[in-house]
Amino acid sequence: MSQFQSYDTMYRTRVGLAPGPVFALLGVLSAVYFAITGTVWAVTGEFTRLGGHVVEGLGADVHAWQYYQEVTTLNGAPIDRTDGWIVIAMLAGSLIAALYAGDFRLRLPPQKRRFAQALAGGIIAGFGARLAYGCNLAAMFTGIPQFSLHAWIFTAATALGTLAGVKLIKQRWWRGPTRPVPVYLGAPGSAAGNPKKKAAHRSVASIVILGLVAAALAYAATGRGMLSVAIVFGAVFGILIQRGQICFTAAFRDLWVTRKTKLNDALILGLAAAVITTWLVLQIGGMDPLTKPAGIGTVIGGLLFGLGIIMAGACETGMMYRAMEGQTAAVVAFVGNIIGATVLAYGWDTWGIYATLVAPSPSFNFYQAWGPWPALIISLVLLGIWAGAVRPLRRSRQERVRTSTETELVP
Repeated sequence: MSQFQSYDTMYRTRVGLAPGPVFALLGVLSAVYFAITGTVWAVTGEFTRLGGHVVEGLGADVHAWQYYQEVTTLNGAPIDRTDGWIVIAMLAGSLIAALYAGDFRLRLPPQKRRFAQALAGGIIAGFGARLAYGCNLAAMFTGIPQFSLHAWIFTAATALGTLAGVKLIKQRWWRGPTRPVPVYLGAPGSAAGNPKKKAAHRSVASIVILGLVAAALAYAATGRGMLSVAIVFGAVFGILIQRGQICFTAAFRDLWVTRKTKLNDALILGLAAAVITTWLVLQIGGMDPLTKPAGIGTVIGGLLFGLGIIMAGACETGMMYRAMEGQTAAVVAFVGNIIGATVLAYGWDTWGIYATLVAPSPSFNFYQAWGPWPALIISLVLLGIWAGAVRPLRRSRQERVRTSTETELVP
């Protein structure tokens, strides 16, 4: 097997950390976070709250919106909520990792149209995520381990949405007049090869670390330990997603574009680790799994989410760590995500979204309906089926790589 082929696996990488072990560790940590706090690792719920705060600041009575009464409350500020600190600390952790690794530099897209595309994609993804009660985290990575049927429906719909998104971005009018731009360590603005800039970046990272530590200690000292927990876990999540370049968009997009299954395989491994660890948490702690409605709203939400993340070029985790690497289009996508989630909150009752798409949907949980062991076995079997479904793509790519390598070696 060639050196190139050896990197086409989830256990190895050319830069950062291998995605397989990172996904597995994230799966275990997300279950531990659930065991400690009783809530799942999620971000778009807080995005909706952030949008609500902004709209409230503009004079709207958002507390009268049904969404903020029944789904996501607006009590306090982001620094008063565990979900708020998860988002803040994830951004901080990603920034710390990017600064220390020399990955931070201000980057503008080669075409200005990318800003509009990122904004539109972020809005669509944010709207779809909240319609389905979660994004790639709460409705997939932490939803499947909670044994909620809606998470599997969302995942399947997301896969179809990303396929539609790939067909869209392949259109010439979408791509525009592009030309390859080489990426190398000495790119303008990079700290690589510049000792002074590298030292400055690491100094900023150290200051951010001290700020997080101070906040965590302050909350612990004042009896708000759960906020300290959120800071610690959020920072670790942020560091891991940046160093592992964890983006669910790429995990699905690669299947349709290059038939590369590296990130998809890593995602399945991470889900398996999360399923098993969460199952143990439920067994030992006697906790109830979190369940959301599974119906037409989940399907539509997943389709929109899949389409949106391809248009934006990143999912929620991807846009967060890329924004902290200095990628300006990711910042725009992040803003778009907040806008889309807030629009969904407004239309929840105003446009009849809840009554039409969500209210008729049942909530079904494998763990509660069939018991612990059947839920565990069924979940692992479904993950196995998923892995088997992409096997032909993996074998096809391996054959193409092998053929290409053998051709290059012919004298």
